[in-house]
Amino acid sequence: MQNWFPLISFAVTVALLELLLRTRLLQHVRDIPNHRSLHVHPVPRTGGIALLAGAAVGFGFLNQPDILYLCLPVVLLVGVSFLDDSYGLLPKWRFLAHLIAAVLFVALGLPSVATLFFQILLVLAVTWMINLYNFMDGSDGLAGGMAVIGFSVYGLGGLLGGVHELAMVSFCIAAAAAGFLIYNFHPAKIFLGDAGSIPLGFLAAAIGLLGWEKGAWPLWFPALVFSPFLVDATLTLSKRLIRGERIWMAHKEHYYQLLVQVGFGHRRTALFEYILMLAVGISALWGCSRSTVEQYGILVIWGGVYWLLVISLKRLQFKLRPGALHHVQK
Repeated sequence: MQNWFPLISFAVTVALLELLLRTRLLQHVRDIPNHRSLHVHPVPRTGGIALLAGAAVGFGFLNQPDILYLCLPVVLLVGVSFLDDSYGLLPKWRFLAHLIAAVLFVALGLPSVATLFFQILLVLAVTWMINLYNFMDGSDGLAGGMAVIGFSVYGLGGLLGGVHELAMVSFCIAAAAAGFLIYNFHPAKIFLGDAGSIPLGFLAAAIGLLGWEKGAWPLWFPALVFSPFLVDATLTLSKRLIRGERIWMAHKEHYYQLLVQVGFGHRRTALFEYILMLAVGISALWGCSRSTVEQYGILVIWGGVYWLLVISLKRLQFKLRPGALHHVQK
């Protein structure tokens, strides 16, 4: 029976998206483009609500205490993020909600973590992933497609590691994200919104840590699976922080945004990122069964790959005429 749960998630998500797009329900929550946007027309940003509702219906049938540890913070994050989507909230209140969600999860969901120092590190890691996913949700099909791939890899890792309930939760999220991607691939009809991207970031961190706590995979596994997001956001925002800029403000400096602007466009940028995430996901699954030395070797190799990708993109920028970075390929 559990094998049907992801299909239920997919169907519910698609049905809710059709409802949102065909009616005036929540039509006031729209993304209005500005000079930092990669889109040119207003787009509804309520797709994340449909995605999360579809996932929740799917794995809501599972009789697992871990679901509660995931759902309580998600409900908090969805509520606060929807208020932000609708009316706008000060960054300090958004961050406070993110921090509370992370503390709730680490305190309730990771009882084996005994030391206070490690607990603080995990709270900061979860909080960073919550925000990171939101930062990376700026191009058609990107965050949705990465959710399909990332949570599918989690599902396979859970099956291989013998944690079947966590695997089904991951597959439900991936299936719901696949339903959302139908409407979000370029040209996007609907966006995730903060009410979608913020909880997805939390779930990426929380499920990754739950799988580690249950022995399904090593601690580096979730970081490598979502490394296309982690590397891009961490490098970009570190540079902005060093320059003294407000990192919570919208901008167009992420590497995926530069790919769109230098001529890749939304479609090819999304497809390139999908290939990259499939590659890191496959290598992460393979690495789980290898020796510790081989696992570290995989991480070093991917570090080199990312370094080469960053250098290549910078060289491509210099070859373009000065106004090229302001061009967006439709």
